[in-house]
Amino acid sequence: MDAKEIEVKAKALTKAATQNESAPVILNMLKEIQKGVRASEDLLRQTRIGIIVNKFKQHKSPEVARLSSEIVSKWRTEVNKQKQGGASAASRGSSGSPRPQNGTSTSTPAGATPSEKAAKLSVPPDKRTWKADGVDVNQTSNKVRDSCTGLMYDGLCLGSTEPPKAVLAKAVAVETAAFNVLGPETKEQYRTKIRSLFQNLKNKSNPNLRVRVLNGEIDPDRFVRMSSDELRSAEQREADNKIKKENMDKAMVAQAERSISTSLQCGKCGQRKVTYTEAQTRSADEPMTLFCTCLNCGKSWRQ
Repeated sequence: MDAKEIEVKAKALTKAATQNESAPVILNMLKEIQKGVRASEDLLRQTRIGIIVNKFKQHKSPEVARLSSEIVSKWRTEVNKQKQGGASAASRGSSGSPRPQNGTSTSTPAGATPSEKAAKLSVPPDKRTWKADGVDVNQTSNKVRDSCTGLMYDGLCLGSTEPPKAVLAKAVAVETAAFNVLGPETKEQYRTKIRSLFQNLKNKSNPNLRVRVLNGEIDPDRFVRMSSDELRSAEQREADNKIKKENMDKAMVAQAERSISTSLQCGKCGQRKVTYTEAQTRSADEPMTLFCTCLNCGKSWRQ
């Protein structure tokens, strides 16, 4: 398919979504796109077909969600391969160094440029940034997106000993996933999410998050969809719960005097012999919380 044909398919797919077409109809449309589209970064950006197909990953039909996920993953892999191939060709073309005559090799390890090798050996893990590592974050020719890739790199490399090439590949994958889910880059949602992910990645009290993203335990698609609570470490959540419990206990102790009400009804026995205390457990502009106890059956609750 050329760009015009793909744009027609994209419009039809969008219309199918808005009109709640049946899963079989959408599946047939996705299969045609899967078969006919040969992905490239320029083509995906021009037609926006990647963004449209990506939205069907949340479809209520498991078959539609699975197929759309497969298509997006395949396109992402193809585009990344094209980028890597272009970078390798450019590196070979720009090299003016003669081949060694004695048969020895002066090349760096596979996939590592000289600047990457030097950065890996000389920059302390806690001082790493994309600039310090000497990597090129200009991956999309889009200033906003490339800047976001740099932010993701800085968040992922902090304290890590992973080689620059591996960190850059993961940073690009995360930015691409955020762009597909929340893009284009002009949307505030996209930029806010990137900033939030960066803040969570560089949080020193949650170092496991960086490790889990880099080692693939959390894939890029899942990472950009995680809520603020999911991004927090188990230790952070446990500490928050402990503080809430302590505040609740203090609030209950502070109001020792109990009143008896006949307007409150026990949900267990139905009696209206209820004793209660009031405590301000939320913000000052919200109603106070009632801690109730039935005098008949002993049931306790709050409201």
